[in-house]
Amino acid sequence: MMLGYLLARAGITTTVLEKHADFLRDFRGDTVHPSTLRVLDELGLLDAFLQRPHRKLRCIEAWFGEQHIRLGDFSGLPPRHAFIAMMPQWEFLDFLAGEARKLPQFTLCMQAQVDGLISDAEGRVLGVRGHHRGDDGTPRDEDGFQLLADCTIACDGRHSTLRAAAALAGEEVGAPIDVLWFRITRDAAATDTSLARVVPGRFLVTIDRGDYWQCAFVIPKGGAQALQAQDIAVLREQVAEAAPFLRPRLVDLRGWDDVKLLSVAIDRLTQWSRPGLLCIGDAAHAMSPVGGVGINLAIQDAVACANLLADKLLAPGPLAQDDLEAVRRRRLWPTTATQAVQSAIQRNVLVPVIEGRQALKLPLPVLLVSHVPALQRLVARLLGMGLRPAHVASTFATNARSGGPG
Repeated sequence: MMLGYLLARAGITTTVLEKHADFLRDFRGDTVHPSTLRVLDELGLLDAFLQRPHRKLRCIEAWFGEQHIRLGDFSGLPPRHAFIAMMPQWEFLDFLAGEARKLPQFTLCMQAQVDGLISDAEGRVLGVRGHHRGDDGTPRDEDGFQLLADCTIACDGRHSTLRAAAALAGEEVGAPIDVLWFRITRDAAATDTSLARVVPGRFLVTIDRGDYWQCAFVIPKGGAQALQAQDIAVLREQVAEAAPFLRPRLVDLRGWDDVKLLSVAIDRLTQWSRPGLLCIGDAAHAMSPVGGVGINLAIQDAVACANLLADKLLAPGPLAQDDLEAVRRRRLWPTTATQAVQSAIQRNVLVPVIEGRQALKLPLPVLLVSHVPALQRLVARLLGMGLRPAHVASTFATNARSGGPG
């Protein structure tokens, strides 16, 4: 949606295909980091964006056993971007769609499911084929549709249909954890908004959504089946061990239908494109939920993609393969570095905790950060802005600095 908005704003006729009828789904990736807030600010959209329902997370705090610690402080960033906006992703998507629809070059087709690629005899991608879905998800048209394009960009997630159709090569980094997601009603009088709660054998993330907690309960990879074979009361008790204050509210977990499994994967394509087709976001690199950086890394991909390709798409003729490869070259290092950090946290922090292999104690780096405010601001900057954060090019910007590709 961000890429479609940027390209249309540059004067490029752009169509976004979305298979669902609306955005009202529980995405869970609802953390809008300072890097994305800055992009919105450079586009002149931040003030309007912040009119949508959200909560501001200005510090990252956690309970480690009986010890309360601070791991990040966003106060070192410019005031307009010095927080994480905890906004439901459907609000973010609806906001972007509303802004994009104001542009004559932008078209959003809902209930349009892409089934595969259209290619010529030489293998160049010419567009996509698909079908329109009814409200129940079944095909609404017998023959489907075809949409031709000078450039097709796959933003269709870690289970990308287009990535599979293009047979692009990739590599698995691997993840030793999975996550169970669920909601627990939040007491309106609660003042402790700590993000993580850690006790021996249990790691729980509690995201303050105002009237409820969005909870992420970390389990060993593949452990869901054995857990779900037991009564839901077993999960309730494990959650209560990590967060005793939730115990009175755990009746919200009536059964396993109230729990969603995220099978965590970290992978990336070694080839992000072929002639006429480019993958970005989770379609190019699936991220762990550690740090909540996935949505923001995808936004950075979109900005870099628009910066690098907009002028070339305005010129006559097809894009050269090297033009598409330039996006991968620009975004590969921050992607691989971020995945390496996520893997290290999973391996050295999460797995020892949930497997109970050692007594619960703060790892030395965490201990240092919790005692040094300057390190807390550094951690927040790295988490909030990411590695090689993208600026909006002057082609699109309202408030952006001039310069080359972000």
